[in-house]
Amino acid sequence: MTENTKWVECMSRISLERDRTAFAAIFDHFGPRVKAFLVKSGSNMSMAEECTQDVMITLWRKADMFDPSRASVATWIFTIARNRRIDLLRKERRPEPEELTWGPEAEPEPEELLGLQQESTQLVAAMATLPDKQRDLIQKAYFGDLTHAEIASETGLPLGTIKSRIRLALERLRHNMKRNEI
Repeated sequence: MTENTKWVECMSRISLERDRTAFAAIFDHFGPRVKAFLVKSGSNMSMAEECTQDVMITLWRKADMFDPSRASVATWIFTIARNRRIDLLRKERRPEPEELTWGPEAEPEPEELLGLQQESTQLVAAMATLPDKQRDLIQKAYFGDLTHAEIASETGLPLGTIKSRIRLALERLRHNMKRNEI
């Protein structure tokens, strides 16, 4: 019996029977190896331990998704580990908001409201100075919430053209807005 055949049988028993002995065997064998892999990949010890636990939980929960015709057990497990490490790194780089307020926000002060109205009026005037093609793209991107790729698909224009026109339109808007501040 090859090493992989042994692990495939364990995965099958975990998937079909929720066999804890098979899971313990896989955990004992692959747990330290996954942790070492993560440390060698640049994770600190704490992250490596947390990620290893997540990998093993995923293995338990998703054992039925393992397909021995597509990968060895080791490849499947280390792929899960790599992906989980990437997820944790992304989470670290994207901090959670400090405070989320619940309920309605306070009404703005009259001075703030007046300032917002003036800025809106300036923006409308500055938008009117844009060429039609640029104004249309700005409206789709910022008021229609379309991505550049969606705009390119909708208009039939190349993505580079979309990006260039939006960049030029934004520069023109900035210039017009600054000129009107004085």
